[in-house]
Amino acid sequence: MPVGGTDTSPQFSLSEIERWLYAHGKIERIGLRERLWPHYEALGDRAVMGAALAEAGRRLLAATGVDQAAPEHSLLPDEAARVMNETVDVARYEGERETFTFLLTRWLDAHVRQVGTTPAPLARLMADVALAVRAEEDRGADGRITVLDPACGVGGLLLAAGEGMAERSADADPGTTALIGTELDSVLAALAEVRLGFADAEGGSGVVRIKAGDSLRADPNDGVRADIVLCNPPFNARDWGHEELATDPRWVYGLPPRTEPELAWIEHALARLAPGGVAVLLLPPAVASRRAGRRIRGALLRTGALQGVVALPAGAAQPHSVSLQLWILRMPVSEGSAASGERLFLLDAATSHGATRGAQGIDWPQLTSRVLDAVRAYDWSGERKAAGKQLPEGTVTVPVVDLLNEQTDLTPARHVPESAVDAQAKLHESWGRLGGLLDEVRNHSQSLAAINLSVGSEALSTITVSDLHRAHALNLEQGQTLPGELLHGDALPDGAVPALSVPDLVLGGQPGGWLARAEVERGASTGSFTVAEPGDVVVAGVERAYRVWVQEDAPLVLGPQLYALRPDPQVLDPWFLAGCLSASANARQAGSHTSSSARIDVRKLRVLQLTLVEQRPYAAAFRELLALEESLRSVASVGEALVRSLGDGLAAGKLRSLRP
Repeated sequence: MPVGGTDTSPQFSLSEIERWLYAHGKIERIGLRERLWPHYEALGDRAVMGAALAEAGRRLLAATGVDQAAPEHSLLPDEAARVMNETVDVARYEGERETFTFLLTRWLDAHVRQVGTTPAPLARLMADVALAVRAEEDRGADGRITVLDPACGVGGLLLAAGEGMAERSADADPGTTALIGTELDSVLAALAEVRLGFADAEGGSGVVRIKAGDSLRADPNDGVRADIVLCNPPFNARDWGHEELATDPRWVYGLPPRTEPELAWIEHALARLAPGGVAVLLLPPAVASRRAGRRIRGALLRTGALQGVVALPAGAAQPHSVSLQLWILRMPVSEGSAASGERLFLLDAATSHGATRGAQGIDWPQLTSRVLDAVRAYDWSGERKAAGKQLPEGTVTVPVVDLLNEQTDLTPARHVPESAVDAQAKLHESWGRLGGLLDEVRNHSQSLAAINLSVGSEALSTITVSDLHRAHALNLEQGQTLPGELLHGDALPDGAVPALSVPDLVLGGQPGGWLARAEVERGASTGSFTVAEPGDVVVAGVERAYRVWVQEDAPLVLGPQLYALRPDPQVLDPWFLAGCLSASANARQAGSHTSSSARIDVRKLRVLQLTLVEQRPYAAAFRELLALEESLRSVASVGEALVRSLGDGLAAGKLRSLRP
């Protein structure tokens, strides 16, 4: 039985749950480190939790014999210090690295919106791409390969680089790699140092140096010249120091516009590279095409600093809704020489056949193999011996002179032709989908064609939604502002609740992201989220996206200008209500045309006044009619895409046969 919380988010006794699990053979034991996590959660504040974990990790690392410098601010609140001491005690039985890694993973999962990370498979791919492109194997003056991440977070990219270097030189001295990072958040910097320290303790990198600081404004690693730079910079960080850094010597390729912080990170990475060094950055796709960055993109191409762009499938990393890109950059081996300057390597792995199984189910081994095979097949030495060589499908090299135009659009999909296999597979799928939709339209049409409308009968009285709400015949709730960073993906994870906004309806009608169920329940209980439950009628209160439907399968979080109407089942049938509200005349009389948004006042929409028994036949007809409308909308969407795809293929001369 619940011992606290609310009806929508109850709390239970941990000891009672454990006894039940033991009694029913569900578990044999609960590890001590699993018991630690609730104590960290109880600390509440993200920074305090992270600081306690970092300090515990530092002490655990010291217990393994690795020297760690004491943090500048090591004072913790009393409760946090107690949890930290408990962690040290538990690690004696559970293992130092295992305990720290477990708690770090839980901490990152709990704060996924505030702390962005690079997924481990993507981090390793970025490291392997950099190692494959880097032609020179000569080490620096100190005999090391130096890897730098100027926005290292908790050190995922540096960890992947260390692992990659260790595998490439398994018989080398463990001191052959220096992993150097900078992180604006001091808590993340401390966690990264401990995390990499544990890897180093197992004979990995040799040197680990993580500093807290602002890489763009006051780089604490200013003197570093790295052989490899890996970076997943913060996206859309408008306050990056545009004014105060206007005369910074790093802007060799031009002063980045205020609205293009990613270009600032690109130029910063190049400024930190040693001759012959390679940088791989993870960037949003808009960086390749935004007009504001055209001049700098052109300079990067003309000097040969930009060597390649690789488009990844949507869902590879946050933000999951877009196809992110890897930008491959390289410094000339010697002053005055160009790294390339002739051709740009472009790989479109975003839509290649077999590359993904949905945004949340990327086939990482296959994607990694595809990208690395293409990268390794290309000659990055600058001699361009492979310019005419057959590269893997989905890969092209484009003369730089062809890209230096008014757009300087470097998006791979603009230049990489779609493969015949992909095109044919899409066409086959589209024809099958269209055939099924046409069958649905035919079935709905046959049912609705049997309906006869009476002529000259007396008009029935109506009542507004506002009056129904006041009479408690229905409950009306307006959608709330959605969080800025929704989680995204084609496959909805277990325990997730989709979230829908008006722009989602305009762009295709599918929810634009999802939220964790626990977060939704908390938001619904406090009134910060509006959730449409199965059986509710949802109305979009904007004329350009006006739609009405009955939510059937699962809950749905509603954004602004979306409304959830929950009818009393003893008074109103939801399908009858939805049918009345969907009438075009209803929307016209409830619309406001005082602005370009043309909003619909949902409270002014009218509903026929009928008894529940009288509503039933109307509800059945409305249900069939709304289903027909949805099928027709899908036919239009699928048909438009099919015509466009088939037309493009024919225009490209890909006709092989015309079946009778």
